[in-house]
Amino acid sequence: MKAFKYNILSIASMLLPLLCLYSCIVVEDEPFDNSNKGNFEALWKIMDEHYCFFDYKKQELGVDWNEVHVRYAAQVNEDMKREQLFEVLCNMLAELKDGHVNLSAAFDYGRNWSFFEEYPQNYNDSIVQLYLGRDYRIASGLKYKLLEDNIGYVRCETFVDGVGDGNVSFMLDYLASCSGLIIDVRGNSGGEITRAHTLASHFTNEKVLIGYYSHKTGKGHKDFSKPVAEYLEPATDGYRWQKPVIVLTNRECYSACNDFVKCMKQCPDVTILGDHTGGGSGMPFNSEIPNGWGVRYSAVVFYDAEMNQTEFGIDPDIFVQMSGTDTEQNLDTYIETARKMMASE
Repeated sequence: MKAFKYNILSIASMLLPLLCLYSCIVVEDEPFDNSNKGNFEALWKIMDEHYCFFDYKKQELGVDWNEVHVRYAAQVNEDMKREQLFEVLCNMLAELKDGHVNLSAAFDYGRNWSFFEEYPQNYNDSIVQLYLGRDYRIASGLKYKLLEDNIGYVRCETFVDGVGDGNVSFMLDYLASCSGLIIDVRGNSGGEITRAHTLASHFTNEKVLIGYYSHKTGKGHKDFSKPVAEYLEPATDGYRWQKPVIVLTNRECYSACNDFVKCMKQCPDVTILGDHTGGGSGMPFNSEIPNGWGVRYSAVVFYDAEMNQTEFGIDPDIFVQMSGTDTEQNLDTYIETARKMMASE
């Protein structure tokens, strides 16, 4: 998470001790040996003491972590091969339905992508390429084009790339004559959260409350700090957009992209159009179990401006699903709906 002059910098500095603490969690008060049982118990305990969504996942999914322990402990024995142990541990973690929870070994990477795999994709890359054509511009990963109806189109596929104020300002200046702007973040599974904030900061003229965050203060499932307010400040460098914006979302909008949508919800003259986002509102940290397998898990909770959980995603202002008829005609239902909305304004 990195950026430009936002409150997110103060967040980063406040969380720095946590980053150091959580960067490699080792269960020292109750050491576990490098056996199948030992690795199982170590993983369960690391999650039990440091994962931040247990109460919420119990409320939404009915997950009882103690019951999970009993059920999966019965599946572990010392005659298991490493691949079998890996499968059992990954299945245990999958109970949480958290895309930020992963188990990594040299031979495989355990993941839970149910936040988008179980839903319609609502995106066709081949069709989107037809809208971009061959003459689109690229600014640090942001692809942009002036469409023939004088509407600007921006394709933001990831927040891994180093989006900066200069990149965004050049892009918005080039699109300044547009009557409105479409920002397409479908399929954007995240990256650096402060790059998402850098982009969002060019769509507000005032400091806005975008949410709160709270971190674990103890080993109990309810041990959290008092929520701290998180703000987005307007970009002080470069171009700020003053016209209508429509952000296109689908279920694969996750992590930093989910946060971008959360920010844009608080910016003026912005409409979120499409499908529910994938979520992923916990800041992930890393640990390790005795056999060297890496563990990643959510350890800091981020809320929206109304203190609502966004771990399971954010609703759009207008729900849209891709039309099979449009697809057959090489039309993108999302983009066409956004264009019609802007034309009618």
